[in-house]
Amino acid sequence: MNLGRRRLHLGVLFPVNPTTTVWQGGMPGSQIDFAAIAGLAVAAERGRFDYLLLADDLRLPERNGAVTEVGVAGRHDLLTVLSAVSAVTERLGLVATVNTTFNEPYDIARQLATLDHLAKGRAGWNAVTTPDAWVGENFRRGGFLPHAERYERAAEFVGLCRAFWQGGDGTPSAHQGRHFRVEGRPVTASDGTEPVLVQAGDSEQGREFAAAHAEVIYSRKKGRAGLDFYADVKGRLASHGRDPGQLRIMPAVTYVVGESRAEAEELARARRLEIVTPQMATHYLEALWGCDLSAYDPEGPLPDIGPDLDGAAAFVTGRPTAMDARRRVDRVAFLRQVAESRKLSIRGLVALVTHTKALAGTASDIATEMIDYVEAGGCDGYIIVPDRAPDGLDDFVEHVVPELQSRGALPAEYGSTTLRGHLGLPERLPARR
Repeated sequence: MNLGRRRLHLGVLFPVNPTTTVWQGGMPGSQIDFAAIAGLAVAAERGRFDYLLLADDLRLPERNGAVTEVGVAGRHDLLTVLSAVSAVTERLGLVATVNTTFNEPYDIARQLATLDHLAKGRAGWNAVTTPDAWVGENFRRGGFLPHAERYERAAEFVGLCRAFWQGGDGTPSAHQGRHFRVEGRPVTASDGTEPVLVQAGDSEQGREFAAAHAEVIYSRKKGRAGLDFYADVKGRLASHGRDPGQLRIMPAVTYVVGESRAEAEELARARRLEIVTPQMATHYLEALWGCDLSAYDPEGPLPDIGPDLDGAAAFVTGRPTAMDARRRVDRVAFLRQVAESRKLSIRGLVALVTHTKALAGTASDIATEMIDYVEAGGCDGYIIVPDRAPDGLDDFVEHVVPELQSRGALPAEYGSTTLRGHLGLPERLPARR
């Protein structure tokens, strides 16, 4: 049924962040279990989602110099994982997070072309940058790049990948820039198409990079800020020779479905406390205090000591990212103020300050809110982040998807076999040099 509504696009993020998701049995091992990833992909395809997105980090979080138990059990190579997922799905798009700060364009171009070939045009890549030398220690180049140079390198990186994909006649891809000097032979993506480029930056340079290169933005903006972000980035496209239909902006959202809005909101509050385990609450504070806080009761008040600012490195490294001394002092002062004013324990406080408001209500309530925001010009669709795993998408597919389909916002069947087709993007981009 077509009710004249704008087409609403859907992606799903496989949840690996322990601050957003309750894992079955409380163990993070399922985060690298292929059956969990494949199960989410199959559920998303059943719900006619456009794509599955896998997030990545190039180094595991550490506590006092050792990999911490709070976090993920490991990180597998995403392009390899998605190659396997392509064999158990037929239509779902497959998007891997790819780091442009430490990888090399030819390697990534070839790997993405292989995935796109195996998946018959369903591949995409979320091009990200990395800000710190701590991650750089895992790579030959080491170090890190200033913010502006990270995006400069990313733009060169994207341009070279596209040159490798487009050079089907065997012409060498000659390039000499600030970050790369390449004169090599091309690789070929399936049927001459290119994997869809996703981007998540929100800074001024990130927005310009998105306006020039991205085809999907993984946004964290919602509400009024989302409306402003949408208008700003879409308004930049013309200066890059692009029109608004060549970019989809999709904020990440969590959800809780209930028999009533009140029940859903209560479920959301309970689940939030379930996510923030005592160990996780302590881990969060240790990243700010920079010292061992295991002696403090997570159900008790905040530590009565100030943060340790003398260490060369943060006690906890990785997630949350380390702050400079001034920001850590300010953050600790803020947390004390909130905890005292609301009489919160450590765990209750961490649950509050790390909380992202979920879409909570009946299936009808959630569908209405999603559609209204798209119609208002806040986004082109959503990236759903399940807050339960590994089966957290099932109730959305069972209850919310039919509501969206009955209102004409989501098709009952796929109309395309490629990710570009799902998103309404050109199957082939104009040649670039």
